[in-house]
Amino acid sequence: MSPDSPSIVVFPGAGSFGTELRGLLAELGPSAWLARYPGRFGRDFGQGAGTFQEVVRSCVAQVERRRPSRAVLVGHSFGAYAAHATARELEELGTVVSALVVVGATAPALLTVPEPPTLRRSDTVAYLEGIDPDLLPDEADEWREIVIDTTMQDLRLLREFTTSQVREVRCPILAVRGAADPLASTSGIGAWADATSGGCTRQEFPGGHSDLLRTPEFASWLREACLHSYA
Repeated sequence: MSPDSPSIVVFPGAGSFGTELRGLLAELGPSAWLARYPGRFGRDFGQGAGTFQEVVRSCVAQVERRRPSRAVLVGHSFGAYAAHATARELEELGTVVSALVVVGATAPALLTVPEPPTLRRSDTVAYLEGIDPDLLPDEADEWREIVIDTTMQDLRLLREFTTSQVREVRCPILAVRGAADPLASTSGIGAWADATSGGCTRQEFPGGHSDLLRTPEFASWLREACLHSYA
């Protein structure tokens, strides 16, 4: 990627390894790539971040290594908060963030993370099934246990993302939800306006928390939104 090429960074949700985002990444084209959280891939597989800030530092480093002239950050669920914190750090470092797209996530000021799913695997399973039954692999799939444990750890880290740690970004925020999403209400995504000085717009699509990501309507809208951000 040349220094002048746009970079679209997609941040997956809690417990995700990015599988549900493959179609979306393909739709966005070669300038889009997946943020890789510590412990998800490579030699450190299974050794996740110890703090939420460690996740953010890793994501910032990944963007900085590519040296983009501008970036659009797209975060789903847990990834929305990681993307927001990453955007703030990038702005401090002088990287232009053209837009922050947050999907399926209530605003930081309203965020609450229940404690039981961070303590017991059975509660983690119930939490995921309550959001979207398709989030977990089948019981016979060896990845099921990995997803459960990874989700539990991500939720523990997200409990650190308190309002005292949230700093306003300068870039515009585009807040999105599926109409049937149990985690992000219309007012919840509207409150992202308080997390930026660059303005906030809201968008709603049919679908729930995660199946929204696989709809052509959302993919088409996001592609155009990213392109418009670079206009």
